[in-house]
Amino acid sequence: MSNKNKSTHAHFSRRTFLGLSALSTASALGLTTVSLGTPGQAQASWFSRPWLAQPHKPEPIASHYSAIVVGSGYGGAVAALRLGEAGVDTLMLEMGMLWNQPASDGNVFCKMSSPDGRAMWFRDRTEAPLDRIFGLDLVNRNIEHYPGVLDRLNYPNMSVYLGRGVGGGSLVNGGMAVVPRRDLLERILPDVSTAEMYQHYFPKASAMLGVNSASRALLDSRYYRFTRVGQRTAERAGFRMVDVPGVYDFDYMLREARGQAPQSGLDQEVIYGNNAGKQTLDKNYLPAALGTGHVTLRAMTRVTGIRTDANGTYYLALETIDVNGTVTETREISCQQLFLAAGCVGTTELLLRARETGTLPELNDQIGLGWGNNGNFMAARGNRLLDYTGARQSGFPISGIDNWDDPRNPAFVEIAPLPTGFETWASLYLAITDNPERGHFSYDRAQDKAILHWAAHQSRPSYEMTTAVLDRINDANRTDYRRGLFAGNRFYADNFTYHPLGGCLLGKATDDRGGVRGYQNLFVIDGSLLPGNVGVNPFLTITALAERNMHHILKGSN
Repeated sequence: MSNKNKSTHAHFSRRTFLGLSALSTASALGLTTVSLGTPGQAQASWFSRPWLAQPHKPEPIASHYSAIVVGSGYGGAVAALRLGEAGVDTLMLEMGMLWNQPASDGNVFCKMSSPDGRAMWFRDRTEAPLDRIFGLDLVNRNIEHYPGVLDRLNYPNMSVYLGRGVGGGSLVNGGMAVVPRRDLLERILPDVSTAEMYQHYFPKASAMLGVNSASRALLDSRYYRFTRVGQRTAERAGFRMVDVPGVYDFDYMLREARGQAPQSGLDQEVIYGNNAGKQTLDKNYLPAALGTGHVTLRAMTRVTGIRTDANGTYYLALETIDVNGTVTETREISCQQLFLAAGCVGTTELLLRARETGTLPELNDQIGLGWGNNGNFMAARGNRLLDYTGARQSGFPISGIDNWDDPRNPAFVEIAPLPTGFETWASLYLAITDNPERGHFSYDRAQDKAILHWAAHQSRPSYEMTTAVLDRINDANRTDYRRGLFAGNRFYADNFTYHPLGGCLLGKATDDRGGVRGYQNLFVIDGSLLPGNVGVNPFLTITALAERNMHHILKGSN
């Protein structure tokens, strides 16, 4: 076992065990509300077999809490844990389901190759990033209408992927836990001490999340032949390769590869959830928060509005739904401290709605600005006959091309898997580019939702930066791009992102610890704070920044 994995296990305390037990009991009983209290306080539908669950009427929760956290993703999980440790009576609200009860097939989540209702949030058909396999419609499938784990919000010229469920984006991302460059962090967060971040908060977040690296034995296995080919073809072009650490337990994956453990990360379990080795938030931060005894979690509950009174108390309008999407309860609850961690889109939408409808009229005009897609760009190349990439591939990247020092085309290009189950001779890349373009959200009163404004030409810098890298690889290897994977028979996709950032920028819409300007005790604690681009996969930065902000918030409140 690696030292990094040992540090992860050191955090598995009695408190975490108690929280995991509460989550397990709640899921088995079909509860939407979880705490260390007596099971049955919020009886819901039976989730053991999706698409047979019946509508439910949830039991009441308290009418007032000292603090409420909206969202259970990375920022929200940090906020709930640190509030609970401080003894603050806290309610955490999550609009998705609690995902840890097996369905009739014995699995909690479904595979990418055989999606069902568990795959996507109230869709009748999946909407995966890849549109086709060599021009054939082999990717997306018709599915049951159900509150599945992945959502895709489609705006003009840009779609945003989001996790829906207890654990948020940790349930559906590729788990790449990369620390950003220090010079970039200093540029985008000038009011944040980078010494604090790199000496304390990045290590703290990494330990809690279980960040570790793949061994040489795993890299040499057949499941990472696609990585070795990607490295070899990039090195022929003179590029520098870097390891990509992750939150998948790579010791477990090595046992998968050796036939010593059930296959999960090696069996197409990624974007629709993972059943075994991935260290999602419901295995670390969230059970630790519940284990404090001061945090209550309620799932399947959406916040639709926020208002405040003259005393500074916040009131939240709630809708609780069942697995059919039917609203089973509407009510209002209150709190003294409110932490918004509903994600870039959700948090921004809540604040825009409150500003434009007059329930929080003192919100400034910076709300909704500074959005970016982290420079995301996906592309595919074809390889020569001897550079076959493997029919069986891990779903979790472990290597990337570091071209960030290129002054004209700065990019971090990860070698992504293409786990089709058959040989493709194709290399897939997920690039994070230093795209300076920014979009913004506005509130559409008629639709009662936030609309993202992003023009097609704003993705052009990402195209140019990524193809500058891949053109060199093609020239060095005498290869070409591979078409037939993306819409329109293109070799690339620049119209979706897994890394939405911005909308409530730190130091502009908020103060330097996430306090929303114009109001006391109202905080943003998620990726909305980051200005559009962090140069790497952002969840580790979101977690570390949340740790930093919560430390200063709680220190200031004592």
